[in-house]
Order: sequence, then structure tokens, then C-alpha cells
Amino acid sequence: MGASREPAWSPPAGDAPGIHGDGLSRPSRSHVVAVLPGDGIGPEVVAEARKAVDAAGARLGFGVDWVEFDLGADRYLATGEVLPDTVLKELGQVDAILLGAVGRPDVPPGVLERGLLLRLRFELDLYVNLRPVKLYPGVASPLAGAGPDDIDLLVVRENTEGAYVGAGGTVHQGTPAEVATEESLNTRYGVERCLRYAAGRALERDGVLTLVHKTNVLTHAGGLWARTAREVAGETGVRLEYAHVDAACLYLVTDPGRFDVVVTDNLFGDILTDLGAAVAGGLGTAASANLNPGDREAGRRAATGSEELKHSPPVGSGGSGGLKPGSPVGSGGSGGLGPGSPQGRGPSLFEPVHGSAPDIAGTGRANPVAAVLSAALLLDHLGEAQAAAAVEAAAVAVLPGAGRYLTRELGDQIAVAVEREVPAPPSNGDREAPREPTIRTTTQ
Repeated sequence: MGASREPAWSPPAGDAPGIHGDGLSRPSRSHVVAVLPGDGIGPEVVAEARKAVDAAGARLGFGVDWVEFDLGADRYLATGEVLPDTVLKELGQVDAILLGAVGRPDVPPGVLERGLLLRLRFELDLYVNLRPVKLYPGVASPLAGAGPDDIDLLVVRENTEGAYVGAGGTVHQGTPAEVATEESLNTRYGVERCLRYAAGRALERDGVLTLVHKTNVLTHAGGLWARTAREVAGETGVRLEYAHVDAACLYLVTDPGRFDVVVTDNLFGDILTDLGAAVAGGLGTAASANLNPGDREAGRRAATGSEELKHSPPVGSGGSGGLKPGSPVGSGGSGGLGPGSPQGRGPSLFEPVHGSAPDIAGTGRANPVAAVLSAALLLDHLGEAQAAAAVEAAAVAVLPGAGRYLTRELGDQIAVAVEREVPAPPSNGDREAPREPTIRTTTQ
């Protein structure tokens, strides 16, 4: 990475966030987005993602109220807190959450991953993990001869059940007689809602949905997934295909073009999507969304002005408390395990797949593209489809030669490219002076 070849980006006069394209000194609509910069390179890449979102908002007439939360390693080491109930309640009131990365060598493994990431998924009922696997122009795949037309699929991973609920335990720990169990919990309710979401996404594309599981060995859970998938396919008209998970890994390497939309359980999805990221050129362009799809249509209606977006009720109240040692994540009725789980109650969370990379934090060498692409998913979820497309296209435009630039320089180029992707709003001589985006910080 070397010297900048593009001027640093700043909101253009007359087009700053909060200035509507019709010349009014207010946005036509506004979104409240919580920011969890996290650890390592997280704050650096999130800053560039925010820059791209603000550039799109300036052009398209929507505002973003960024609310920053100091969750991560520093807070845990200073206070012992990972995700206090009061903060969880605040997070339940926003429209979306943008997260950088969490984890650091001086924090024991699993503390932040389970106490922050998994707890957010369970408490906010983020039952879909959406991972695009897409090879972009200018990015080399390890697959010989593969191009962008060969690798373009979506993986829909069930996100609140399976082996990650924390059910199980150990006895006689530390002795030759030690026994450990880890149970995979699958409910008809949880499986069906994930399959229905995946079928909907398949119908938006080529109409082909591939279920990935291991039904020949995991006959109980696999049978539930297979039976439900057939019913959902019959009702929706999607064409259903099936692959065992080991075969799916093989096909992802030898023939990724056979997949369009893949749906699978929590554990298999976790493994399969990292392989997908590698096939698509690495973690530098791997974006992800942890979704509660119940708020997707509400966001789209709000963005088009057809209905005001209503916030979800507070989350984390009612004595949900923190995680107890050995307790399932989201236990106490908050983990989405059963038909009593409310739909649409929590904001969706968006994050790059890469880790916190503490070894390069602060060096300016972090690649912000995956965070920017995650922000594009966030915008699409909120109903800002034009902004999402512009942000994605801008990120793709800077990929060739991106390694020559520092993190902030690359973010500046992406923001400038966003402006090129979106036509400028009409000028208005009566327009007030631009204002900066609204930023609020909470350290509760």
C-alpha cells in the first residue's frame, strides 16, 4: 500500500447527509443505526463503511443517526461486562446494527463470541445468517479459470438453533472418565421460517433452492429439515435440490455454478460459508447479515413512504439477564426455540466476516471492502435499494489495485465512487448550509 491517488472524501457542499435532494434542509427519511466498532481493525473498517453510507445518503435524501456503543474487549477487561441488559434494551430500539469485529488475544476464547455475538443473535431473534458468496471483477479465485459468472450464490444459514444453543454439559471434567455432550436442537418452527425465507430469496433469483444437510446419518434433524423443505417447496413453487454437506463442499470447489441459493443448519452453514469465502477470493470481500426478516418489509415500506417504520419493543427486559455458565444462549424463552418466539422484534445486524486482526490494527493495512459490502446489505434491508446498489458498485470499482492504498484512502475512494454511482440531486439556491451526520455515543 502506498500514497493516496485520490483526494480525501468529505461531504460535498449542498449534498451533505441530512439535506434532501429537493433542497429541503432535512432528510426525507431517517434511520437509526447502532455502531459496534469492536476490537482490532473493527473501528477502522467500520469508519469507512459509515463514510460510504453517508455519501449515499447525501445523494439520495436520507439521513443516518449513528449511535456508537463501546462493546468489546476494552469494556470487558475494564468492567467485566460483555453485553449489559441496559445496552441490549437500547439496541432493541434501533433500525439496524453495524458491527466491526470482536476478539483479542488477551480475552479468553468464547467470552465475546458467545456473550456478545451469539447473545445478540438469540436475544434479537436474528434467525437468518445471510452470506453472499460472490466473486467480484478484479478479485482472483483460487479455482483455476473461475470468473464472476461462475461464483454467485447466497447461503442462508439458520442462526438461532442447532449446535450453537449451548445445550449440553460435562461430567467428571479433567478425569479419564470425563464425558461431554453438545446437543443440536432443531424445531419445526425454526426450520420452517428459515426455509421460507430461503425460498423467497430463491424466487427472487433463479428459483432453485438447495438444501444441504447430512440426512443419511443425522436422520432425526435431517429428516425434519428434509420433510419441511419439501412442504415449503411445494407451497412456494421453488425447485428443491439436495446435497449432503460433504458433497456440497466438494461441489463448491469443483462446480460452484451449480448452486444459486443454499439453505442449511447453523453448524453446517458456519463451515460451508467460510469455504465459500475462500472460493470467492478470501475474507476481504466477505460480507454477512444476521437477519430478523420480519423487519425487512417494514424497512422497505418506510423507505418508500408507504408506511412509517415502527421500532420493535424493548429487548432484554423482563429479567432475561446475562449468560450463566453452562446455560444455553438465549435461554429463558429468548432464543427463538419454539412457536412462542415473536417475529420482527429485533433489529438486524450486519458485519464483515473477517476477524479483528489485532496484528495489523492501527497500521492502515486493513481492507474495509467487506465492511462496506456489509453496509450495502444493511441499506438494502432498510429499503434503501438504490443506495445499497451504489455502495456495492463503488466498493467493487476500487477492488483492482486496492492493495496499494491505506484503509482510509480506500474508504475515500469508495465514497467518491458512490457519488459517481448516484446522480446529484437538483440544485436549489435556497438550500441551507450542509450539516454533518448525526452521531451519538453511548458508553452505558
